[in-house]
Amino acid sequence: MYGLLALGLFKYALNLGETILTAGLTLALLVLPVVIVTTREALRAIPDSLREASYALGASKWRTIKDHVLPYSAGSIMTGVIIGLSRAIGETAPLITIGALTFITFLPDSPLRGEFPYVSPEWSLNWLKAPFTVLPIQMFNWMSRPNAAFEANAAAAGIVIIVLTLGMNGLAIYLRYRLRKGIQW
Repeated sequence: MYGLLALGLFKYALNLGETILTAGLTLALLVLPVVIVTTREALRAIPDSLREASYALGASKWRTIKDHVLPYSAGSIMTGVIIGLSRAIGETAPLITIGALTFITFLPDSPLRGEFPYVSPEWSLNWLKAPFTVLPIQMFNWMSRPNAAFEANAAAAGIVIIVLTLGMNGLAIYLRYRLRKGIQW
């Protein structure tokens, strides 16, 4: 579904082509519902009595949100963002739909330089227009080759995806725990 939406919107309607920018926007669409639902639930979990107490002490609506609602819900919101990003790491289907390459033998131009100043003075965004692939597609390509070294590369790539996903989920759990530890209703 997200792949077809991105194909129609980003590739054909906005003429962005098969680029890194199109892939990033597609994954942003994929993550957005998770982040929105998690944020809404985190904000709803804050008791109304906390808001009313802030209003009773003379705080404005925005001051209440800034000083009370957002700090208390930040742990759940960050958890939702991290879990959404960990989902995006392993997603391949929407990116295949918009035209991810099956094999890449080059790296896109980097926006950063190796020496000071690390950002080039003309700060080119040409790297956003480069073709792309994703790690699961690269793994499939390596597994289809007859050489055993490619199978080892594919296994290593699979381990990288698993470690990244577990690491991000672990980070989300840790941040939620740390931020909720100091909250007492």
